[in-house]
Amino acid sequence: MVTAAALIVAAGRGHRVGGPLPKQYRSIAGRAVLGHSVQRFAAHPRVDRVRVVINPADRSLYDEAVQEGAGTEANRLLAPVDGGATRQESVRNGLESLAESPPDLVLIHDGARPLVSAAVIDGALDALAGHDGSLPALAVSDSLKRAAPGSAVIAGAVPREGLWRAQTPQGFRYPAILDAHRAAVGSTLTDDAAVAEQAGLSVALTPGDEDNLKITTEQDFARVERILAAQGGRDVATAAEAAFETRVGIGFDVHRFGPGDHLMLGGMAVPHTQGVISHSDGDVVLHAIVDALLGAMAAGDIGTHFPPTDEAWRNAESARFVAHALKLLAERGGHLSHVDVTVICQRPKIGPHRKAMLARLADVLGVDPTRISLKATTTERLGFTGRGEGIAAQAVATVRLPADGADDR
Repeated sequence: MVTAAALIVAAGRGHRVGGPLPKQYRSIAGRAVLGHSVQRFAAHPRVDRVRVVINPADRSLYDEAVQEGAGTEANRLLAPVDGGATRQESVRNGLESLAESPPDLVLIHDGARPLVSAAVIDGALDALAGHDGSLPALAVSDSLKRAAPGSAVIAGAVPREGLWRAQTPQGFRYPAILDAHRAAVGSTLTDDAAVAEQAGLSVALTPGDEDNLKITTEQDFARVERILAAQGGRDVATAAEAAFETRVGIGFDVHRFGPGDHLMLGGMAVPHTQGVISHSDGDVVLHAIVDALLGAMAAGDIGTHFPPTDEAWRNAESARFVAHALKLLAERGGHLSHVDVTVICQRPKIGPHRKAMLARLADVLGVDPTRISLKATTTERLGFTGRGEGIAAQAVATVRLPADGADDR
């Protein structure tokens, strides 16, 4: 099982905002800014543990900030660790503190971003299936101008194409980012993605959120208060989830047995006394999953996207079909939550191959194996599967899509 830790950096003093308290300990809607940030990660089902990096002089403020909602957080919230003289040093201290029981993945978040949503967290984690790092970001939409140093007069325009506004949590494979931070000692970099880039790691951009702002000015506090007030005091993570809708798709596939010595099932070869008759590799499990994904998006079926009359798909690996369906889902701003698969046949027996098949499915789908249910059944020797004439599979896919109506076609 893939484990994920959240490292929340809150060792700064927040001098730009002013006031008697560091900004992360000021109250918003009855709870400290840091308390909001901690709660969102501690309540997320894919985050196993949370550690906060603090200034040691702020320990009493930290204890007060996180004590509310401790019933939710107690099992996941680790003792805080002391930060350093710079943010980069604080992050490295936090990463080192996790080394005794290292997670597979780590999310590094600014404690002064109290409105991070579950969708942003999911996106940062999902991207780590194919990349060393992930960075939630928003495309720059405003025109950018350059002024001469010390001047308020425009000196030129800055092209905005390809420019993004970086947010947190920035996600990484834990061993890689720990090594990168160790190698970056003495350098001054803007964020953890820059540390990763310097080490040659691949960092993917993931969807950010306009509400996921970093409190920097007094006006930012007012904006957060307005967002909470507009939501009727509801928890922001819950409100963010309301911006998404859950959709379910069902897929079914069947193939007749034919000459051969193996079957492709779930992306792997399973030895058998026969093969299947099919235009592609005949993987009923992956074909059913593709139809379930497409069905959840109301995007047609596998035959629409990969016609069996097209020679381009002859003997094609079905994992390519899954990749296409997942790409369509990502382009719509959605993500896969869960897949439930049932293989229907008398033979071969799926049990001996279930563990390997589950691992392969997790790799093909880019999700943790805990998000996949894989079962097998027979038809008590009734029908074509019972007579050993073929094999079938059915799949149910649960996805999350933006609830803005853009997908309804």
